[in-house]
Amino acid sequence: MFFILPFSVRKGKRFVTAIVFMSDQQNKCNGRGLSLLSGGLDSQLAICVLREQGVYVEAVVFSSPFFKIDAAKKAAAHLGVTLHVVPFTRDILDLVESPRHGFGGAMNPCIDCHARMIHRAGEMMTERGFDFVATGEVLNQRPMSQTLRSLAQVAKDAGLGGCLLRPLSALHLEPTLPEIEGVVDRNRLLDLNGRSRKPQMELARTFGLVEYPSPAGGCRLTEKGFCRKLADLKTHEGFADERLVWLLLYGRHFRLPGGAKCIVGRDMRENTALKEMRQEGDVLMHTVDVPGPAALLPRGGGPADIALAASICATYGDRGDRQAAVVRVLAGTLSESSAPSLPRDHLSTWML
Repeated sequence: MFFILPFSVRKGKRFVTAIVFMSDQQNKCNGRGLSLLSGGLDSQLAICVLREQGVYVEAVVFSSPFFKIDAAKKAAAHLGVTLHVVPFTRDILDLVESPRHGFGGAMNPCIDCHARMIHRAGEMMTERGFDFVATGEVLNQRPMSQTLRSLAQVAKDAGLGGCLLRPLSALHLEPTLPEIEGVVDRNRLLDLNGRSRKPQMELARTFGLVEYPSPAGGCRLTEKGFCRKLADLKTHEGFADERLVWLLLYGRHFRLPGGAKCIVGRDMRENTALKEMRQEGDVLMHTVDVPGPAALLPRGGGPADIALAASICATYGDRGDRQAAVVRVLAGTLSESSAPSLPRDHLSTWML
C-alpha cells in the first residue's frame, strides 16, 4: 500500500513542495513520536514536519478547566492522528498553589506547566513504546516560556533525558537523542525563531492547513477576570474539590457577605450546566413567574446569604416593571417566596 506525502525542501527562507511516495512498510520502519497538540498552528506543524520524513506520530492533549481541547480534537481529526486526552486539572492546581518558577502576567505558571505536561507525556512515551516526545514550541516566540533559557529549563524539569524534540526550532537547539540515534533526520527539521508568523503560515499552505486558531489566548490562567474568581476560590473553599474549579467556567460569580458563593447563569446553556452540576448540600434556585436565571450556591449558605441570592436571581429576571419575582429555592426542601429585586449597581459590591 502506498500513500502520497507532501515534503518541504528548504531553499533559503523558502519552502518548495515536492511529492514523496512512501509505502506503509517504509513508514513503520521509522520512529514513533508522541506530540503535544493544542490545536494551534505550531503544534499542527510539528506533527506535519515529523510525518513528512516518515515518523509515526500520535498526539496528546491535556484536559482541565483552563484549556479548551476542542481545537485539538478538530486538528487531530483533520490530520488523521490518534489523540490521547489526559486529565490535567489536579496537576495544574498543584502548580498554581506553588509555582516553582513563578507566574506570568496573571496566575499562569507557564514554565512549570509546560514541564509538567511534557513529563506526563514522557510517562506515556515510556508506557506505550514511543521514541520521543515532540512539541510545537518556537524559540523566542513567547517572552517568558520560549526563550533559550526557558526551553532548557523546561527540558530539565520534564526529565525526559534527551528525548524531548522541538521540530520547528531544532536547528537552533542542541541535538536530541532521536536526532543523534537517527530516529529522525535533523537535516529535515526547522530553524524557526522569533515572533513572526509568516514562516508558519507559508508552511501551513505547504501542508494544506487552511483552518487554525489565532495564536492569542488559549489559557484562562492568563485572563485576569478569570483569575479573580480563581484567587477567590483559593482563598475561601480551596482547590480540593475540582468541581468548584469547573464551576468557574459558568455564570456570574458573587461572594456574599456571609461567605457563600453564588453563581448566576447568563443563558440557557449555563442554567442547564448549573442544574446538572448541583450536588447534595448545594442550594439551587430559579425564578418561577418570570423568565430568569438559575442560581447555584455550592455548599449552601446561611439564611441571609440565601435570601440575598434569591434577590440577585430576581434582579436578573425579565420582570418588566415589577419590583420582585417569585423564586423557587431547593435547599434540602423546596420552597417559594417573593424576592425583591436590587439596583443593578449594588450587585458590583459582591460580584467577582
